[in-house]
Amino acid sequence: MTQASVTSVAASSSGLTSNVDGRKLRIQLTAAALDNGSDPIAQRKRALDLIHAALFRGRMIAQERLEEGADGLDTAALLSAVMDEALSALYDFTVVHIFRAHNPTEAERMAVVAVGGYGRSVLAPSSDVDILFVRNYKQTAWAESVIEYMLYALWDIGLKVGHSFRTIDECVKLSKEDVTIRTSILDKRFLFGDRGVYDKLVERFQKDVIQGRGAEFVAAKLQERADRHAREGDSRYRVEPNVKDGKGGLRDLQTLFWLAKYIHGGKTLQEVLDNSAFTPADKAIFLREARFLWTVRCHLHFLTGRGEERLSFDLQPEMATRMGYTGRQNVNAVERFMKRYFLAAKEVGALTRILCAKLEVDEKKRPGGRPRFLGAAAAKPLKEHGFAMDGGRLSITDPEMFVTDTSKLMRLFWLANERDLDIHPEAMSAARRSLWAVTRQARTDEQSRSMFVDIVSGKTHSNRILPLMNEAGVLGRFLPEFGRIVGQTQFNMYHHFTVDEHTLKAVETIHDIERGTEKDLHPLSTELFPKIQNRRALYLAMLLHDTGKGKGDQQIEGAKQARSA
Repeated sequence: MTQASVTSVAASSSGLTSNVDGRKLRIQLTAAALDNGSDPIAQRKRALDLIHAALFRGRMIAQERLEEGADGLDTAALLSAVMDEALSALYDFTVVHIFRAHNPTEAERMAVVAVGGYGRSVLAPSSDVDILFVRNYKQTAWAESVIEYMLYALWDIGLKVGHSFRTIDECVKLSKEDVTIRTSILDKRFLFGDRGVYDKLVERFQKDVIQGRGAEFVAAKLQERADRHAREGDSRYRVEPNVKDGKGGLRDLQTLFWLAKYIHGGKTLQEVLDNSAFTPADKAIFLREARFLWTVRCHLHFLTGRGEERLSFDLQPEMATRMGYTGRQNVNAVERFMKRYFLAAKEVGALTRILCAKLEVDEKKRPGGRPRFLGAAAAKPLKEHGFAMDGGRLSITDPEMFVTDTSKLMRLFWLANERDLDIHPEAMSAARRSLWAVTRQARTDEQSRSMFVDIVSGKTHSNRILPLMNEAGVLGRFLPEFGRIVGQTQFNMYHHFTVDEHTLKAVETIHDIERGTEKDLHPLSTELFPKIQNRRALYLAMLLHDTGKGKGDQQIEGAKQARSA
């Protein structure tokens, strides 16, 4: 495949073209080389001016299209295509006019490869450009000169370039030792140079790195995800979220993509999704939220002029305007925008939790897969009709049973709460698919109501189960008054979480006080708690205490919502 076709593929994946005329740029660079042949400094300066101007034009067009309504995923694909053209032209200029290899040896065969996000053909406005120079054998003076010239040119233009220069053997060895390097090369994409060298890397990487190491990679990426969440604050509902690395952000979707690609294969995003076990609904959610989060990220970079990833309070008003949000009734534009963001983070959280667990199962079932995640035992039915234990997790025997009997939807979480069980991803998927069946009539079912109150006020594991119910959408569907505050924010400096997350943390605090674990912080509450006659009323009151927010007078509206509930 020629470089021109590589570039057109990257751009056309989103229906956009790069807007950089690669042929014209090469003609201009050739003229710069010939006109200034006796003056290397002037020759280099003219070449860099031309490449910088091409990148600037491409960037401005991408920004204009974003502001006119193009989504962020298309914008990132366009910026990647623009970079492809600029790098290709710089490479041609370097190897033709500056360091021409008249009689290249086998050792001088070199491929230039995009890795990381750039390898996935997406590039945020202020992201690093990650490039891997791959050679067959030992380093040569020619290759070293070409790479040095290109890198200094890119740095002088003002780009942030992450680079490495390795043999194929070094790529394989380091990928086996370091999961970060392995992930970066997993996203590889040929740019230009010697295609044969790249094809050899692809073959060796598949054979020597990927095959037989799926379980190890899954475990490493899930641990990496958990560590990242801990660093960023283990909540997707912090009111100044990190769009890239925060819980429910783009990195969670990328982790899902990496696991699916590693286990099921594929080159493009669409191929990976099609090869995986994702349902059509899963794919739709993945692409919808990826487009939204990329749109937020691209606007954020253009707005700040840097690689800013955090939606801080001072940026949120302008971001809401750029994203097209306006105030309605008692909710201002910022709060509407941030609610959409947190609903996206919630969807990403639910999707990644379910699908990461599914991918664990898929890897376990592969030939040679190690049963380290879910155990090797077959599903064992429980005495509760319709439920079973599958690999140590609570599962269901019929994926449609929640539709025919919605009380079993609540029983799923009630059993998990009573027995301290994790819920199988298939059961969580079935729960999400069945939300539409939770009607007004289903909410009045006595069994369901009793189990719900048990979960909220129980002395067992509700601190874990209630967030799961919220993530799956069951909590807001069963209790619409709570559903209205899911993802809701208040634009001020006094609240650190969304209203629903704050509420669940408040319920958790009541549980901690009752257990006596908050005696030092809340001595009086701990002393008085045993004297409370109706503890269930207290827990329900705490769950409903903020349901009036965003609807006028919070106290009056909250009382109405509580009575309705």
